[in-house]
Amino acid sequence: MIETIKQFINHFSSPKIMFSILLLSFFFIFPPTEQLYQLNRKIGLDKIWTKKGGIVIFLFLFSFFIFGLTDSNFRLIVAKPDNVPIVGLLFLVVFFLWMALSQAFANDRRIEQGKKPKEFDDAKEKVLVWPDLVYIEFICLILCAALLIIWSILLSAPLEEPANPTISPNPSKAPWYFLGLQEMLVYFDPWIAGVLFPTVILLGFMSIPYIDGDSRGSGYFSFRNRKLSVSIFLFFWLVLWIFLITTGTFLRGPNWNFFGPFEYWDIHKLEALTNINLSEFVYMIIMKKGMPHNILLREMWGFLLIGGYFLLLPPIFAKTIFKDLYARIGLVRYSIFIVFLLLAIALPIKMYLRWFFNVKYIIAIPEFFFNI
Repeated sequence: MIETIKQFINHFSSPKIMFSILLLSFFFIFPPTEQLYQLNRKIGLDKIWTKKGGIVIFLFLFSFFIFGLTDSNFRLIVAKPDNVPIVGLLFLVVFFLWMALSQAFANDRRIEQGKKPKEFDDAKEKVLVWPDLVYIEFICLILCAALLIIWSILLSAPLEEPANPTISPNPSKAPWYFLGLQEMLVYFDPWIAGVLFPTVILLGFMSIPYIDGDSRGSGYFSFRNRKLSVSIFLFFWLVLWIFLITTGTFLRGPNWNFFGPFEYWDIHKLEALTNINLSEFVYMIIMKKGMPHNILLREMWGFLLIGGYFLLLPPIFAKTIFKDLYARIGLVRYSIFIVFLLLAIALPIKMYLRWFFNVKYIIAIPEFFFNI
């Protein structure tokens, strides 16, 4: 029975299954539109952000890790000194996400009942910086220092021998804060994965308050008043960053193959994978003919696809799902918003193309080191 559960979890840890579940559930748990928000309330998903919901979430996480520690393969990965901080990171991410959204949904309910947000009531209570705040910070400082000392005693520092160019670790992984970028390198060229996407993510984070300047929800936690902004922020943060870091840490094994959390990291595991470019897919598979020698003719399908993606989708979205947003923020801010959004969505699109069709590049011009 236990082995069956482990095999079930390993199967659903496959990136295309796990990522699909994450992507589909994301827009119901963090609804960006009023219709999805009302559906969220109707089916009771907003109860996730209550005290009882938080208890259920943490009981589930603790139960999963306790169950996992009974498996030697899981324990070998999770208890590795390099990976212990990432386990703590996951718990902290879940806790602070729950804490913020529980306050936001609680305020939304208070506003619906004609009450003021809780922060307005708390503002009446004043706390002096000295000695109250300084005293609390001093206690936290002592507790954090004690935690770090105990941590350093219980876990050996993951220091290895000096770098040896003749011996490479397998898998060779970047520090945890770069694992998201390393995971992107599987799907994109270095100039996109290492420069373009990190820039888009950071600029996207910073631009949200300027693009959506709605004053509702300012000064207090609220989800309903800032649904789109909060949902986009969480999409960048959870889907395009935390998920990739977690995948690179726990699920990427030797030869950068995927392994389930209870699967042995077999260095001899080989996955049959033949990567093809979009131009090869069109000419050689669909048309059953040879590749043109002219670069522009060969890659015109990729250029047409990307051109249509960035030129046709913005006005279509402006007339449909983002109609109200376009009317509220205007052409300039909408243009910036939709370019960032389409670039962000391009990552999961490319991941799916790689997983299901083995498409490596949409535009492949190795003659000029230009690949997308």
